[in-house]
Amino acid sequence: MTTETTSSTIDIGIGGMTCASCVMRVEKALKKVPGVDSATVNLATESARIEVHDAGMEARLRRAVRDAGYEPLAPSAAIDAVDASPWAGFAPVAIGLALCAPLVLPMVGDLFGQDWMLPALWQFLLATPVQFILGARFYKAGWHALLARTGNMDLLVALGTSAGWALSMWLWLTAPDHTAHGMPAMAPHLYFESSAVVVTLVLLGKWLEARTKRQTTAAIRALHSLRPDTAHLLGREGEVDVPVAEVLVDDKIVVKPGERFPVDGTLLEGRTQVDESMLTGEPLPVTKEIGAKLTGGSINGEGRVVLQVRAVGVDTVLSHIIRLVEDAQAAKAPIQRLVDQVSAVFVPVVLVIALVTLLAWWLTGHSFEVALIHAVAVLVIACPCALGLATPAAIMAGTGVAAKHGILIKDAQALELAHTVDVVAFDKTGTLTVGQPRLTALVPVGFAEDEALRLAASLQSGSEHPLAHAVVAAAKAKTMDVQAPTDVQAVPGRGTQGVVAGRTLLLGSLRWMAELGVNLATVTARAEQLQAEGATVSAMAERTDSGVALLALLAFADEPKPGAKEALATLRDRGIQTVMISGDNRGAAEAMAKRLGLDAKDVLAEVLPGDKAAKVAELKAGGKVVAMVGDGVNDAPALAAADVGMAMANPNGGGTDVAMHAAGITLMRGDPLLVAAALDISRRTVSKIRQNLFWAFAYNAAGIPLAALGYLSPVVAGAAMALSSVSVMTNALLLKRWKPE
Repeated sequence: MTTETTSSTIDIGIGGMTCASCVMRVEKALKKVPGVDSATVNLATESARIEVHDAGMEARLRRAVRDAGYEPLAPSAAIDAVDASPWAGFAPVAIGLALCAPLVLPMVGDLFGQDWMLPALWQFLLATPVQFILGARFYKAGWHALLARTGNMDLLVALGTSAGWALSMWLWLTAPDHTAHGMPAMAPHLYFESSAVVVTLVLLGKWLEARTKRQTTAAIRALHSLRPDTAHLLGREGEVDVPVAEVLVDDKIVVKPGERFPVDGTLLEGRTQVDESMLTGEPLPVTKEIGAKLTGGSINGEGRVVLQVRAVGVDTVLSHIIRLVEDAQAAKAPIQRLVDQVSAVFVPVVLVIALVTLLAWWLTGHSFEVALIHAVAVLVIACPCALGLATPAAIMAGTGVAAKHGILIKDAQALELAHTVDVVAFDKTGTLTVGQPRLTALVPVGFAEDEALRLAASLQSGSEHPLAHAVVAAAKAKTMDVQAPTDVQAVPGRGTQGVVAGRTLLLGSLRWMAELGVNLATVTARAEQLQAEGATVSAMAERTDSGVALLALLAFADEPKPGAKEALATLRDRGIQTVMISGDNRGAAEAMAKRLGLDAKDVLAEVLPGDKAAKVAELKAGGKVVAMVGDGVNDAPALAAADVGMAMANPNGGGTDVAMHAAGITLMRGDPLLVAAALDISRRTVSKIRQNLFWAFAYNAAGIPLAALGYLSPVVAGAAMALSSVSVMTNALLLKRWKPE
């Protein structure tokens, strides 16, 4: 008998991580658990994502985290457990600063020629609580690291500050001046203040880092806050408030003015304006009428409406958006591999350098005291905090601000690759064009244009055909009265016939008109001109006792989306080649390309949906990086074939779920300008990652030699180490100021 195993993903929050070495250690512990395919740990989100064979492994994974010396938490603990106060968690830092102030005071006195040195006993009493109570976290985590035969930031801090504290004790106890109690009253310069100040500065740095980190997770918290807790359920007993978790598909929900829609649904009653800005980035309210799709999390405007539920829980668009943002922020960018490789050997190398520093100073004739202080400075300044935060902090900030503007980046690899794109290929229908035919020309024969439009719209008013909708929409735009037809018959593959105001009308293809013997000679040239421009041409005729007479030509065409031409021009100005892929005939495709400002050479026409992926592969020839932009419904193979797939969500709601899963980047608005914006935020995010990594590496590369050569004291090293982490996080947060151009 065989047992089937299914691959699944488990998310676990990790408490107690402090640096890049911790990340490596937790990943190593998780990967050792049988059944684990892969494990990715993110320092900035304090979480792990594990791919496993069996979803029932979570308990073993949590035990592995605990055995490695860290605290397994809820997956979103770092996001959910946020104190509203900006001073949350500052108490230990405040206590440390208060205890260190008297220890640092003599340094200030020296500037004014004053000797304010405290007695050794006072220094001991002030520094020891900082070292062993406030600094207990470093000893605990460092001890676990030793047990696992690895190193981390905590171990370096614990070793460095303990060495400084122990040296001070030794100097104090061996001083020649003793009191009656056998204890020295004063002693040579002690280093209690160095150890205490370093511990406090590291705590301060971690607090500032945590405070900054809360800002990077603001995007996810904002999305979580969009979900109301209750819904107004419309049942047999009228309107009843129930928890959103109890709402079922097909239930009827009442949403009052100013409230958020609790779930996805279809508008049944009422008319309103909906603010979807937090979901799509579109600042203007969208008008919704009966039958319109409503998305959970958006804000109802001025009208009381009733909707029918079509998706709840994890199936809602908002849940999918949250999942995509969390996936992107939990993912590890390819550039992070370099950090992982360095982190794996970083702490052992630092320990060796510190030992060499100690021996080198001691063996060259300096006192053991001086040698130890320089070794302590090496240990303190080498903490790889900034290294572990450099990449995830930038990714969190970049994906968060992108989501705010309607750009959902599914994974870090797409984010890192997008800025290198050489070619952007666009699907035509629904991506560069509106995707719905419009009546672009009406050529009446023998009577007024408005009368021809009124007759055509009346005949088509009962049809569901897209071309019929276009005719009716054109009549509505002119506020015409449309009369319901009678005896309507659909002629498959040809058109429609019916009676309007006693007149028997026919509307359909030119081929059908030719079959009926309609004389088209007077409009043949005009029809050929419209077809050359890419339009679909139909004709309307009237059946009389004497035969079938032509009344009008009607031309239908898809229109370019607002901003499509500008979007293509923006990409070309950046040196990116733009290509349009279309299933239309060459003439129609080139006519649309001309309206969009594209050259004929950049048009791939008569391409079947199944062949789009092959065309993308051809564009990639020669090592070009290709992005494919499609509607995410029938373009999935092409999106997958591209280096970067960008799925443009359908503005009417259809295909949105498919769009989210078909590509690395989802554009929540049907706005082609978002393509350039997505490439721009990718470029800026990768730039921040590189800046952060440069400064993190440069900080350690410059700081360690300076400390080893005696140019940095432990206190200065501690301050520099704390500052490095905060500077990396702050630099990443500058991305939050980004806006699409």
